[in-house]
Amino acid sequence: MNFSEYRRHDAVALSAAVADGRVSPSDLLDTALARLQAVGPQLNPVARLLEAQARAQLTSLDLEKPSGPLAGVPFLLKDAGQELAGVPSSLGSRALRRPALQDSHYTRRCKAAGLVIFGQTNAPELALKGVTDPAAYGRTSNPWDPTRTPGGSSGGAAAAVASGIVPMAGGGDGGGSIRIPAACCGLVGLRPSRGRISEGPAAGEVWLGCNSQGVITRSVRDSALMLDILSGPEPGDPFVIAPPKLPYAQVIGQTPRRLHIAWSVASPIGAEVHPEAVAAVRHSVTLLERLGHRCEEARPDIDGQLLARSYLQMYFALIPAALAKARAEGAQERDFEPLTRVMACLGASQSGGRLVTAMAQWNDFGRALGRLHAQYDLYLTPTLASPPQPHGTGDPPAWQVGLLSALRASGLLGLLGRAGLLDGAIDQIARDNLRHMPFTQLANVTGTPAISLPLHWTDDGLPLGVQFHGPHGSEDLLLQLAAELEAAQPWFNRLPLG
Repeated sequence: MNFSEYRRHDAVALSAAVADGRVSPSDLLDTALARLQAVGPQLNPVARLLEAQARAQLTSLDLEKPSGPLAGVPFLLKDAGQELAGVPSSLGSRALRRPALQDSHYTRRCKAAGLVIFGQTNAPELALKGVTDPAAYGRTSNPWDPTRTPGGSSGGAAAAVASGIVPMAGGGDGGGSIRIPAACCGLVGLRPSRGRISEGPAAGEVWLGCNSQGVITRSVRDSALMLDILSGPEPGDPFVIAPPKLPYAQVIGQTPRRLHIAWSVASPIGAEVHPEAVAAVRHSVTLLERLGHRCEEARPDIDGQLLARSYLQMYFALIPAALAKARAEGAQERDFEPLTRVMACLGASQSGGRLVTAMAQWNDFGRALGRLHAQYDLYLTPTLASPPQPHGTGDPPAWQVGLLSALRASGLLGLLGRAGLLDGAIDQIARDNLRHMPFTQLANVTGTPAISLPLHWTDDGLPLGVQFHGPHGSEDLLLQLAAELEAAQPWFNRLPLG
């Protein structure tokens, strides 16, 4: 199968071609590797190539009768939270090189589905950013415009899918990290409900429950089938979420009922929203109403600034804990990026009481969103406040990182932080970090599902997705609507050049 034909297939179609003998898994792997070789130097989507492991996996398959719903389809894991036994899960850091002792449940289920894993995609250090620029593995670029970011933290995954290396790739979403790159790269990005996909066995909940594993795809049916494959509890999981009444792959074949959908284009943190992001939502509202859905401008009664601060309180607290765990496993602190070390120091200067207070507020946000969903089936917003940004946008200036690093080395940074004298600096970092992506954290702190769909392209030809939130456990409704919108405005064949 040549690349042109390969790219015309989603994962479901590729597995069907393998099943009926039109193509072999090894041929598909060869095509994926050739595409990676062609675009990798420009885009840098893969942090770690695992061709030898993939070839070994192929030899263990019954190539005459490959099993699994996606048997033989090439696949990439994210270099964060999707462990493969014997291979480092380095989270985009040169400090973390310890091989995983066992497969994660996510990886095990991918293998059982017949997916052929041949690499790990690039991610920012500790998966902390909405861009993908780790010092350890280099910056990843957007296939639609290589001068721009593909988003993050699953930016390598999105670049790999948009450029045609794979039809879908693994992602994780702790603050928008599936939806942000999907929106930047013209793809489908579903963040499942908290508890839908196991984080085990290495963890119970990641990012204090904010993170969900998932995939970035080009088709809704790939997203639905992968949710079927990945969903379900494992022994020791913190809690069990009710399964759907029907498999998601079947649910998307049913037309959703006519929905009442709230929508808003106002930034939760009061920042500017680009006219293209506004246009993306308004176009989606027009499309929804044409399909018979009822749309009304409304938003949950939530203080967006307070939500951002409470989210970032958790974010800052996680970094020193991550560095402490890494040091205990033999990592050297000097191997972490300077900004990561600064943020770890700032995080360590914050009190545990502030973190507990912040997390208690998450309940308030969840109740407010629940009240909105008592009136509206879904909630529509931009995924991003602006089109994909040029590389380097939002980075703190070098002098600021240098000054903070010097203060950290002297011990003054921690003292100032504990005295509360750096609260303004932390708030500024927060505002700079979230101003281009203020819409995604609501789903993470409330544990609710949300999906980004590629329903808009800018006048410059850049994708800019829109986001639908649903109540907890409503992935079936989100996927039903996504399939209806995909049929009404197909995007699968809208591809970047090259």
